[in-house]
Amino acid sequence: MDLLNRLNAYRAQEEQLRWEGTFVDYLQIVRQYPGVSQTSHSRIYNMIASEGITTDENGRKKYHFFSGEIFGLDASLERLVEEYFHSAARRLDVRKRILLLMGPVSGGKSTIVTMLKKGLERYSRTDEGALYAIKGCPMHEEPLHLIPNELRADFEQEFGVRIEGNLCPSCRMRLQAEYGGRLEDVQVERIVLSEDERVGIGTFSPSDPKSQDIADLTGSIDFSTISEYGSESDPRAYKFDGELNKANRGLMEFQEMLKCDEKFLWHLLSLTQEGNFKAGRFALISADEMIVAHTNETEYKTFIANKKNEALQSRMIVMPIPYNLRVSDEVKIYEKLVQQSDMRHVHISPHALKTASIFSILTRLKDSKKQGMDLLKKLKLYDGAAVEGYKEKDVQELKNESHDEGMSGIDPRYVINRISSALIRRDTNCINALDVLRAIKEGLDQHASISKEDKERLMNFIAVARKEYDELAKKEVQKAFVYSYEESAKTLLENYLDNVEAYCNWQRLKDPVTGEEVDPDERLMRSIEEQIGISENAKKAFREEILIRISTYARRGKKFAYNSHERLREAIEKKLFSDLKDVVKITTSTKTPDEQQLKKVNEVTKQLIDEHGYCPVCANELLRYTGSLLNR
Repeated sequence: MDLLNRLNAYRAQEEQLRWEGTFVDYLQIVRQYPGVSQTSHSRIYNMIASEGITTDENGRKKYHFFSGEIFGLDASLERLVEEYFHSAARRLDVRKRILLLMGPVSGGKSTIVTMLKKGLERYSRTDEGALYAIKGCPMHEEPLHLIPNELRADFEQEFGVRIEGNLCPSCRMRLQAEYGGRLEDVQVERIVLSEDERVGIGTFSPSDPKSQDIADLTGSIDFSTISEYGSESDPRAYKFDGELNKANRGLMEFQEMLKCDEKFLWHLLSLTQEGNFKAGRFALISADEMIVAHTNETEYKTFIANKKNEALQSRMIVMPIPYNLRVSDEVKIYEKLVQQSDMRHVHISPHALKTASIFSILTRLKDSKKQGMDLLKKLKLYDGAAVEGYKEKDVQELKNESHDEGMSGIDPRYVINRISSALIRRDTNCINALDVLRAIKEGLDQHASISKEDKERLMNFIAVARKEYDELAKKEVQKAFVYSYEESAKTLLENYLDNVEAYCNWQRLKDPVTGEEVDPDERLMRSIEEQIGISENAKKAFREEILIRISTYARRGKKFAYNSHERLREAIEKKLFSDLKDVVKITTSTKTPDEQQLKKVNEVTKQLIDEHGYCPVCANELLRYTGSLLNR
């Protein structure tokens, strides 16, 4: 019954979208809501903006329209929206260009186009995105085209709306034949853009040049009606059903455009520059549509190398769409793809996708000329992590070194294929980072097209990703063990803070046993600070920073706790873990632990499951693996 109720509600909603009236009625709508007559480029930009635009701390714009589907391409999306869509919406000359998305395979080009199509379908169903067409027009034409050219200047002055384009041949004939030239009586209807219904959204995909007909783009003569109407130039004897006809008022995707036969591309010259195209024995037909195509870098270079393509090349806006270069965003890509599969019930151990992402990003990065900068440091900086000796400004300098960074490397499709293989082959209902890395390595072994040199390079990246996972695994177990020794962590912290306070204030401490005054325990403070790489020269500044943080908390009436300073928390954990390392080794590697050891293992396992996202299977695997690392 719930489904039936939803169906009834859906039908009622669809009914509300229906509207029919005369041209005079439509003029009243235009007067009240001028946006209904906006251009296709303006409609697409407003559609994106309607979802929300925010600015991050670096001044970069984030478009919520793409959230949840596109990850790690913020800079490319900002350039796409601002330099193309926003400019085109303001009727600047870029709207007379074909938008060409150029980038490596599986980089998100098709996803962007699909989102624009689906977005237009949704937006046309809203009040803000409503649009209207002459009823019965095969090209769902803007009704304002009915106004004669001689009256358009007066109309623009009165309504504040500019009219571009002329009636299609079909509507021109119908205006006289059906309405006797009385344009005020012409019927108008609200339309909803739909790729399935071929209303305002078209897709053209090239096939065999010998068999594909230009009619796929511009429509064709209806030979069955020529005997009835007597002429091929009679609009009633022509099918206005090409992709350029049907995509009018919206968007047309030109798939694999640069593989297309030249005769198909020449039709785009007039359409992009003048807003019209030639079909049959008719005058130029007006069309208001955005043309978007996508290709890879190799095909684009071949295309621009051909001098015959210069005219079309000048009518293109090329937008590079590189691979994502942030580990955290790559993880989101894999999570999305896994959730879309039937294997989402399989548990993926924490850091498994991150480890795969580290491998992927390493393959896409370019070596830096900066001294001491390796790919792993670069990867961490790009992901927003702190790397000693480098600041935020260095990130932009690194990006400026290689403008084509991200245009090559391992694509997400390959990695998700290997993750899928690991999901299918695993006996248990859980996979971990080692399973994923093993599957990636096996995939390289099966790739006959990979050269020996490339394979060695990729195997090295797998080894780097494995080392990073080893550190993550030890940290994870370290946190779980430290939590079990929480009182010890608090005691160590208090001891450190007492000594820091005495050091910074040039004071002495009272020995809790003898009552004698003693100097601050330098050995204790350094044993903690060295855990996070604080040098001898930097120790004074670090201790003063801690003291300032304590004072700030005190002024606000807050207690400085174990996790109040991220780096100090990490240092305490590492120090405590270092002191507990022997305990960890024993409890994680003993085949027959005693009661006390077993209790400790169970406590740590419970912590991993409750607080860190592990399941019983991967928690026990992590403990065994970490034990083996510590025993090496």
